Amino acid sequence: MNGQAKVIPISKSVKEQTIAGRPIADLLQEIQTIYKADTRPWVVGYSGGKDSSAILQLVYLALQGLSPEERTKDVYVVSSDTLVETPVVVGIITSTLSKINNAAKQKGLPIYGEQVYPAMDETFWVNLIGKGYPAPTRQFRWCTERMKINPVSQFILGKVAKFGEVVVVLGSRLAESNSRAQVMRKHKIEGRRLSKHSSLPSAYVYTPIEDWSADDVWEFLLTGKAPWGGDHQALFELYKDSNAGECPLVIDTSTPSCGNSRFGCWVCTVVTKDKAMDGLIESGHDWLKPLQRFRNKIYDTTLPENKNTFRNFKRRTGKITSTPTRVEGVAEDIKHIPGPYWLSFRKELLKDLLEAQKLVQQTDPDIQLITKEELEEIRKKWVQDPNEPDWEDSLPSIYREIIGKDLDWATSDAGAFTKLDADLLAELEDKHKVPAALIMKLIELELSMDGLSKRSAIFDRIGTILKQDWGTFEEIMAKHRVCTKTMSHLDNEEEQLKKQYEEFESLKFHAD
Repeated sequence: MNGQAKVIPISKSVKEQTIAGRPIADLLQEIQTIYKADTRPWVVGYSGGKDSSAILQLVYLALQGLSPEERTKDVYVVSSDTLVETPVVVGIITSTLSKINNAAKQKGLPIYGEQVYPAMDETFWVNLIGKGYPAPTRQFRWCTERMKINPVSQFILGKVAKFGEVVVVLGSRLAESNSRAQVMRKHKIEGRRLSKHSSLPSAYVYTPIEDWSADDVWEFLLTGKAPWGGDHQALFELYKDSNAGECPLVIDTSTPSCGNSRFGCWVCTVVTKDKAMDGLIESGHDWLKPLQRFRNKIYDTTLPENKNTFRNFKRRTGKITSTPTRVEGVAEDIKHIPGPYWLSFRKELLKDLLEAQKLVQQTDPDIQLITKEELEEIRKKWVQDPNEPDWEDSLPSIYREIIGKDLDWATSDAGAFTKLDADLLAELEDKHKVPAALIMKLIELELSMDGLSKRSAIFDRIGTILKQDWGTFEEIMAKHRVCTKTMSHLDNEEEQLKKQYEEFESLKFHAD
């Protein structure tokens, strides 16, 4: 610990504050008591919004008020960066964590700010543009767990593995929403300030400001300076400009996620309109307009009438998915469920995203909407796409076309075919009526197993390829209709036989 560590008295303005009927000095003493009660390290969830800022400031002040001998365990301030956070919020988070790390080191406080990120294979752009996942909706919100829950959970579990147990400190408030209040009360341990984490073993949750209102939070933040330097005026102006709330640090599926005008991912399509983004633009942040246009474009792809336009009729498994539509229990027809975005549309999205990045960098050159690592991963996903392999390896040329320069790309790991090969097989498909993609997959399989001493699994893998849906959409759907009606007919016959058998058994019983 820093040799200059010492007790730093709480400022008079803070000490005299009373929030929600309780003196701040009393709350700080509670935080200190819980901190000193055991050896479990703390993980403070910081999202960059007002509630998490208040929690962070309370914990920081509480540790300042302890003697160096009492600061016996580490406090980790963790922020989850999904890589698609609203740029203005990212700026606040990055600046605050930097100031905290510098100030804590100078003052000898065991506080360490860290940012966690989704795995490269699970970022928003790798899923949306790389794999072709459709934009998230309320019914298919694939983003929250991959981008928010998993990175934070892995961080917490890492501390659990090292220390046995941890305390997670969150800025959750009962007044924020009914659903939030229900979750908090459900896991509360009667008579104690800590509650059990809903899903992470050996993790306990502490919510010091659970009884505060939004006005209480602002009263606390706007009274005096931030203890690590600066103030919270920029944060207040951001809220005022956007008329929005904050996305909480999401640590499990029971924690309500973003949506309904909160700061969070600028690409969020779970809501019809991003009112936070709209508010920022209306208040003068015109440079965000390219992001707004891009977000609205991918939102339009979620509308039912547009799904078949932008999405492949096959799933990534190579098969078509359909569900029967029934009338009075009988399958009359089938409903098709579209798969990932067409590769051509994914290329269009990447071009639009790079164009948007060029435009916002005119205001702030440091803003990066998509990383080089994500571009490399998307490139790999395109080349290896199960339905539409990108034989041209076109991503580097798209980047060059839009940005006007090349990156230091990794050596291409393209498949067995070139564009000329693909064109030749397409001609043979017309001539022999055998799908070119089927031939490509079979040849690639053979090449992948060439030279292996054991090839016993090759027939199973050939069978998997052959069982995929091959042919036109109309041909495949016609087969699905026949199968669905046949299965429905057999199911009805089975039901009739069951009823007849039950009637027979009943008659037999009475006869006996």
